[in-house]
Amino acid sequence: MQLRQRDTRSGFTLVDFLVIVAVLTVIIAFLLSALSGPKRHQPGLRCSNNLKQVSLAFRQWSLDNNDKLPMEVSVTNGGAMEAVLAGNVAAVYRVMSNELSTPKILVCPEDKRRIQTTTFSESAAAGGNFPGVYFSNNSNASYFIHLAPSSSTSQMLWVGDDNLLVGGKATGAGVAIKGLPVPSGILSLWTNLPVAWSAERHEKMGNIGLADGSVQGFSSSKLAEALRNTGAVTNRLAFP
Repeated sequence: MQLRQRDTRSGFTLVDFLVIVAVLTVIIAFLLSALSGPKRHQPGLRCSNNLKQVSLAFRQWSLDNNDKLPMEVSVTNGGAMEAVLAGNVAAVYRVMSNELSTPKILVCPEDKRRIQTTTFSESAAAGGNFPGVYFSNNSNASYFIHLAPSSSTSQMLWVGDDNLLVGGKATGAGVAIKGLPVPSGILSLWTNLPVAWSAERHEKMGNIGLADGSVQGFSSSKLAEALRNTGAVTNRLAFP
């Protein structure tokens, strides 16, 4: 007599289906989170990349000018010393137009007050018609610059976000509480002056380009600490 073999194969059950749906849901949620994360922080990364290009432009310009930066070279010799001392920060960036290539990188993506431009020209040539936005003044830049950025000190603040608050009361970490926004012009920033980032950009943080070529994101407390580590009692910064 031939015995019938029992069929041990089982069909696709409802429980199997629900398990697969649950696993796929978790995978999809993970992928969406991974994809949305970089976009959420993209403006901060773009700002950091902007400052890296500006820092590189400073170094390239100095190689052709006896290791001096535009802030240290007279206007008559192709620099921007007198102009920036008068508060014209845009003049420094314009002097480096060849090294910077485009003025677009001079505006932080989260800066709503500045106007991004497409050319370093101040105006159209006589009779010309350029369909772009001209780099004309401080309203076309988001970043402060140091007036005496000694490269001998690697932690010197060369360039950075200009949305600073200064003065007011200070916490133990040197962070300004109810500080005032820094206006356009020259700021003498003592190491013990309370400072903080405003809420305008990067969720109360800011990006700073240092003399060692790095660009770092600082909280308000880290910025206060960085000022104490520059090696200078007073840091003179030009704000656009």
